Amino acid sequence: MSDQDTFERILAALHEAMLDDAGWPATSALIDEACGTVGNALLVSEGPPDDIRTHFVGIYYRGQRSEDREREWLDVYHPLNEGVARFLQLPDSQMVLAPDLYTAEELQTSRAYNEGLRRLSAQQSVMARLDGPAGCTLTWVSGDPVGSGGWTVQQRALLQGLLPHIRQFVCVRQALVSAGALGVSETGLLDNTRVGVIHLDRRGCIVEANDRARAILRQGDTVVDRGGELRARQPADHARLARLVAGALPTSGAPAVSGSMTLRRASVLMPFVVHVKPVGVQRPDFGAPRVAALVLIVEPGSMSRLDPALIAELLGLTPVEGRIAALLAEGRTVREIAGALEYTERSVRWYLYQIYHKQGLAGQVDLVRLVLAVTAFA
Repeated sequence: MSDQDTFERILAALHEAMLDDAGWPATSALIDEACGTVGNALLVSEGPPDDIRTHFVGIYYRGQRSEDREREWLDVYHPLNEGVARFLQLPDSQMVLAPDLYTAEELQTSRAYNEGLRRLSAQQSVMARLDGPAGCTLTWVSGDPVGSGGWTVQQRALLQGLLPHIRQFVCVRQALVSAGALGVSETGLLDNTRVGVIHLDRRGCIVEANDRARAILRQGDTVVDRGGELRARQPADHARLARLVAGALPTSGAPAVSGSMTLRRASVLMPFVVHVKPVGVQRPDFGAPRVAALVLIVEPGSMSRLDPALIAELLGLTPVEGRIAALLAEGRTVREIAGALEYTERSVRWYLYQIYHKQGLAGQVDLVRLVLAVTAFA
């Protein structure tokens, strides 16, 4: 099997695993086999190096999850890891060998490196830092290479090529988690009321849309249905949307890929986030019409009602601060929050300043990203 065939198999498996947890172990094993590694790990975290918070960790060895090692790494070794601060300073999507994150002295003395990474079979691993959704940082670790020859150019090229698709996998899963739609089929997603769902055929024409998507199309300030074609109102946005659809429905021999973008709205509301994902063919269709791509339209502030008590607990806020943070993340303005809580706008701004001070945030945008990040993985 050629490297291109292997790459396309991994992409197809990633697209299936986006909807269903059950698909990830096989996808993880396929990545290990193709890249020649003993295992892989994915971490989702946020915050500065001195106060980093890990929201999700998954460590797999040829498709088998190791929850004991996950707990051991987070509880014992991660707090001691000298390489974290250097890793977080890496540019987006830059790969680095694990030993390069430590000084010569630390390579001799570090418990995280000499004990933790050894127990994870990751002392010679390749790591990459990815900018994730909602201000998160994604850490993708490819464990030690099989054999004693080290990493080949082909292996590293395959890993580098997979990075944007690993990011996209997390973006779509975050959206589906927030919409309460994990483990639901493409058809079952049409019943979801929190996220807009549109089915496209192999020509890119709209086959079906759920009620939320139809309402967004009727409103017409971002996307419209024009004779069965999904179009964005702004020309620049439409050019990007067309590229995403073309990537999911390639007409040449290129692999089908998923992608995301934001869609500006005519109002002052937060932009939509749009995910376009190819749908694999499970059996020969003999040319019959079928769903070939899935479009998810996410409105960050209205996907679900956020739990103020949970936000207060996760962020160490007072009950009032938790309510204000939840309403802000749902897309409410300061004036609307003041009206809902029967406070003055000045009081709401004062509470917001207290939250910014506690969390070390610069303003409303950072707070919204933080709230959406911690609640998505709570």
